[in-house]
Amino acid sequence: MSTSELTFEQTSAAERTLPDEIDSTGSKLVYLYLHTTDEATIDELQSSLRMRQLALFPYLETLTNEGLVERDGERYVCCA
Repeated sequence: MSTSELTFEQTSAAERTLPDEIDSTGSKLVYLYLHTTDEATIDELQSSLRMRQLALFPYLETLTNEGLVERDGERYVCCA
């Protein structure tokens, strides 16, 4: 299994820790991925989630503004 593949157990555990302030489905998906994998670049997010980069940036901005995700150089990491 590659590091970008999530198991059912990882996904279920992450869902239990999903912050209430995340409203959109896209933001939830990005947050759960980062929470489960610890960190990812925009290219890794795009490839793993099969989302366009232009779609990812608003989700990442929202999560950053909420204090749930932060950017560390090229990588995004979960803070919450």
